[in-house]
Amino acid sequence: MNHQPLISSHHTDCRPRLHRRPSDHRLLSGRRSRIIRAVFVFVIILFTMTISDPARAASVPMKDILPAKDFARDWNVDGKVELFDKDTLFNHINGEAELYFPYGFEFLVSANYVHKKNPDLSLTVDVYKMGSVLDAFGIYANYRKPTNAWVSVGAEGFASPSQLLFYQDRYFIKLQVTSDTSLPQETLLACARAVSRNLPAGSGPPKELEALQIPALVPKSERYLAKSLLGYAFFRKGMIADAGIQDEKMQIFVVAEDTPAAARNTFNQYHAYLKAEAQNIQLTEHAGQALIVAVDPLYGGVRVEQSGRYVIGTVRVKNNTVAERILEQLRRRIRTQAGD
Repeated sequence: MNHQPLISSHHTDCRPRLHRRPSDHRLLSGRRSRIIRAVFVFVIILFTMTISDPARAASVPMKDILPAKDFARDWNVDGKVELFDKDTLFNHINGEAELYFPYGFEFLVSANYVHKKNPDLSLTVDVYKMGSVLDAFGIYANYRKPTNAWVSVGAEGFASPSQLLFYQDRYFIKLQVTSDTSLPQETLLACARAVSRNLPAGSGPPKELEALQIPALVPKSERYLAKSLLGYAFFRKGMIADAGIQDEKMQIFVVAEDTPAAARNTFNQYHAYLKAEAQNIQLTEHAGQALIVAVDPLYGGVRVEQSGRYVIGTVRVKNNTVAERILEQLRRRIRTQAGD
């Protein structure tokens, strides 16, 4: 019986083959598939970002943040939608523009709406894009008071017969009646909600405000100052609110630094200021914490503490016992947030 050799003579050449093995084809095919999948995922992500934030969409210009017409019956844009940046903002709000810059102002889109059947009724709508949710809240909170009439739009809003203000995500929105003395709240709300639908949905209030949520807090009194909290340059930025127990009222504040060392430096600067400007200063230190009890020349009685990367305090204090109870609430809240 004749057997064919397992390897024929014409296969004994050991030089590299010019053709690829089937496994090479599969490898190249797998690489192509992975590249195609990566490109597809990138396109999907880009598309999702575009539809989730109309202000970033190439197909939705900034001016289209505002409703073009008919946010309510018989209301239309009068003239062109205007855009303002850092260089031109003063043309629209001369005297107030500087207030917006520390909060990361990027642009303003503005339009005037007029009632078709009654041209004497007009409404200006301004939409400001700020640096962050906290910045948008900060600008908004400059205008609000705990006694405002609250409305359900955006993260929070309030209205009067002549205006409606709210914030949502990184945007601060102001509606102002410009010709007549007032408009029905339903008209203002219809316009505000039309604007809201064109903005990113947002996730509610900024998470930084959680540091102020203590039992003694006066609701809706929180503010964020992006520059010189209490008017002091060494408190670069921070949050402040009203607080009280029974009839004792004061203010609380939180300055968050990046590290405990930075917080101690801020605390030391305040202590040095008080030593130069005030009297009756008590400084105590224990277990990495430092506390000042003093009379601030601008704010009266104060209790100010450095704890971890935070400087926290009570100002306008008249009753030190109550102030210590409130400061303890604030201290516990900060520790809970930090996971201590």
